[in-house]
Amino acid sequence: MLVLCTASFLRLFAITFGVRQGSVLSPILFNVYLNDLANIDIGLNRLCLILYADDILLIAPSITFLEKLLHKCELELLWIDMAINYNKSCCLRIGPHAKVVCNGFMCLSGAPIAWANEVRYLGIFILKSRTFKCSLDHAKRSFYRAAIIIIKAGEW
Repeated sequence: MLVLCTASFLRLFAITFGVRQGSVLSPILFNVYLNDLANIDIGLNRLCLILYADDILLIAPSITFLEKLLHKCELELLWIDMAINYNKSCCLRIGPHAKVVCNGFMCLSGAPIAWANEVRYLGIFILKSRTFKCSLDHAKRSFYRAAIIIIKAGEW
């Protein structure tokens, strides 16, 4: 990746490494780097783009606007030499039409985006439903697993 330094140097230089995974600064630098992505305009006030660490959550009132938002994000990310991992990406529908089967839509690269019944975002499982719902099943299982390990350790 090449960067133009606009201070007193005015020359191109190569960046050969990035921020270490798990670094305290990783989320902050990611958000600074993707600041322009948060200002995307597709002509609608009711859409949302949530950025945290290396996760991006797109929220739109319809599939049409979601597809437009995705394509704008793809172009912006392409401009800054980043890409979306389509294998880890999926769509989820929440609202009165949640049970309606949707045709998949394609990314600009031609990769299909799969539809899911459950999405994990920042450790929270969001469910496909007529209203916004989260699942606590995974958190409960983890809690009980840890509690059983502690109890069995005390028996030794």
